[in-house]
Amino acid sequence: MAEERFTVPDEIAVRVDQADMRFTVERLFGALGLSPDDAAQGADTLLYADIRGIDSHGVSNMFPAYVAWFRDGTINPAAQPRVIREAAAVATIDDDGGLGLVTGPRAMDLAIAKARECGIGAVSVTNGRHYGAASYHAHRAVPHGMVGVSMTVGGLQVLPTFGSKPMVGLNPIAVAVTGGTEADFVFDASMSSVAGNKIRIARRLGATVLPGWIAAADGTPILTETLVPETFHMLPSGGTKDGGSHKGYSLAVMVDILAGVLGGDPPGFLRGRGDVSHHFIAYRIDAFCDPEEFTEHMATFLAGLRDTPPAPGQRRVVYAGLPEAETEADRRARGIPYHPDVIAYFTDLAAELGTDHRLP
Repeated sequence: MAEERFTVPDEIAVRVDQADMRFTVERLFGALGLSPDDAAQGADTLLYADIRGIDSHGVSNMFPAYVAWFRDGTINPAAQPRVIREAAAVATIDDDGGLGLVTGPRAMDLAIAKARECGIGAVSVTNGRHYGAASYHAHRAVPHGMVGVSMTVGGLQVLPTFGSKPMVGLNPIAVAVTGGTEADFVFDASMSSVAGNKIRIARRLGATVLPGWIAAADGTPILTETLVPETFHMLPSGGTKDGGSHKGYSLAVMVDILAGVLGGDPPGFLRGRGDVSHHFIAYRIDAFCDPEEFTEHMATFLAGLRDTPPAPGQRRVVYAGLPEAETEADRRARGIPYHPDVIAYFTDLAAELGTDHRLP
């Protein structure tokens, strides 16, 4: 669930049914050069994020990112991804500069297919572009009786602990596991202090960011709550060494290795603009243990976490995936709340591109 500081206030939010936004985004992607199938897949990836409250990775990424990247050639709308290296349980795909929102799900599906045969499947994608919310890809494995893992290199914005120059990406990791009778466990987090897109949202909303999230231009961590300055750098998860930033920093390096270097890419800081890599893993549960017993244990585990007595002053205990499932139920029933600027941008873009939309 989106944190309050990143949530559009109810008094200005424009609620849009997900089907109407899906129609609009498909048409916009098509006008930017994607095939109908690719446009539908790209829209589905973005709408997953908006429906589940991951607003930093939803349709608002169309501007300025995706539209600008289509127009300047960073994204190849006619990409022809191909497998360039393969073994029984693994593969590496060259994405041909394609949109990760489209290639990512298909790479995850290949990992699922390999896990179906081998018990585990892993696929790396090189020469890719932004793939949206990491959890979208990981979550695809769950209906197949599998555990899904997804990670990506990108967004060279994060300082190493004690560093003054960004050298690693935001590099999120997602893990998705069935919850049985409970909401699925779906962890999705960047290895930075907070997702980079959330800082952009905070700037748009005029919201403050918390101590330890960002650093000044010279690399000094900003340890007071502040508005987003004109020039800043992202800090690793943990903020400072005393807060454990060496862990977030090292995990970001790990993602760069598994998603990038393992797939044949140089380190993220040596790549061109927009060039990212992804890594997907699927674990077939029945290759490891009895799936019914696993599902029962997961439900017991998650219910136990949910029922943990809260500490004084706290309302309840949750686990990763529970707030998102609750948000999904609300937004499917009441529509997705968007900032008026997002609606205005899409309606203007639709007029510019000469395509239809279904927005207020």
